[in-house]
Amino acid sequence: MKSFILLLSLTLLCQSNATAQNENFDAELAKKLGADDYGMKTYIMAFLMAGDKVAEYSPEQRAEIQKGHMANINKLAEEGKLILAGPFINGGEKRGIFVFDVSTKAEAEKLTNTDPAIQAGVLKMELIEWYGSAALMMLSEFYPKIQKKDF
Repeated sequence: MKSFILLLSLTLLCQSNATAQNENFDAELAKKLGADDYGMKTYIMAFLMAGDKVAEYSPEQRAEIQKGHMANINKLAEEGKLILAGPFINGGEKRGIFVFDVSTKAEAEKLTNTDPAIQAGVLKMELIEWYGSAALMMLSEFYPKIQKKDF
């Protein structure tokens, strides 16, 4: 009987914790950001890898390709499609990441193909679905407030 009462108590405790609501929950913000009940959403992450044609370009040509790459990043961010981007430090063949706010890998692939570095073969991308905080959607609101210099 004691084990039954203990089991019943644990079950009720787990159920009450599972249905407990966060007192800070903002339903309007969650909806705006596309958050699920856990405050998460699915994104498409792109791993930027060194392309096969890097050696075919002079340093000056690579600098121009990089300018186009950065302009494309800014354009996609302004459109709200690119949420996060950045290079790896000492990543070797792994150059960096993009996180896209799109529904499908096909849409993310279409966006990656607009990048001059991809078009030139200096970079290539591997796309994968990623489940992360919907709060990432607010990054574009705060980033300009902390960026002192332009790229």
